[in-house]
Amino acid sequence: MTPLVQTLSLLAKEEGYNKTHIPGVGVLKASESREREPLCYSQGIFIVAQSAKRIYLEQQTYEYNPDNYLVLTLPIPAECETIVVEDKPLLSMLVDIDISLLHPLVRLFDHHQQATDTMEDLLEAGSSLYVSPVTDSFSATVLRLAQCLHSPLESEALGKGLVQELLFHVLNGEQAAPLFALARHNTHIARLERAMKYMHEHYDQSLDVGCLASMANMSPSTFHRNFRHMTSSSPIQYLKKLRLSRARELLQDHGVRVKQAAAEVGYESPTQFSREFKRYFGLTPQACAAA
Repeated sequence: MTPLVQTLSLLAKEEGYNKTHIPGVGVLKASESREREPLCYSQGIFIVAQSAKRIYLEQQTYEYNPDNYLVLTLPIPAECETIVVEDKPLLSMLVDIDISLLHPLVRLFDHHQQATDTMEDLLEAGSSLYVSPVTDSFSATVLRLAQCLHSPLESEALGKGLVQELLFHVLNGEQAAPLFALARHNTHIARLERAMKYMHEHYDQSLDVGCLASMANMSPSTFHRNFRHMTSSSPIQYLKKLRLSRARELLQDHGVRVKQAAAEVGYESPTQFSREFKRYFGLTPQACAAA
């Protein structure tokens, strides 16, 4: 058992997502493999200590395991497969991307002329997610971050600095252009992120694509094209997947009734909600709640 696996095992007291003393940092545990299923991924850095996960997005497959980590610069609905190897539970750390920590790091990279991608490269950053190999320096920072999570004092005193150190190593890693692009004000990823943040905060409301395009400082047609390119969904499809994913959380984790869950995520018709839920997840809301 590696030191990181041992440390995360003590932090992952429950199946699923476990919060820690550092906001935006969590530990995930899954004791059984799960077949490919829809999942709404949040923006962040995903580090696996044991076993593996796969993301399927359009025709692309991304696997992250102890040898590499996943970076999502935008929250996306995708399909996920959990692979438990040799009966060893999946253990992973999830770290939100804190823009307030990212910006000063990118300015330092610029000051030291270490940001090698041109603005044209960043504007054309073709993906909102990528997988990068784990390095020794990255692993050392991850372990120290995980160890400090055991102590509220260390988490408060050292946590922010260790998260920033982790971001530094990610920016220094391979294929980091999408993360640099997120920190630039005029790139497609940064503009889309503003609109998508609003969608995640107001998914239960009726949202106008034209207004979302204005938030991204794009024409509706350009917004629609770039949105689909980065997420493999249209804005309307994305909103529907987001609503349904949130409804599944309400049904499974909070014991909310089907009609109430439909209303809370913005559906006026419970019948339409049930129909679209079954089409997306392959089972009825009632069966999901009972699972």
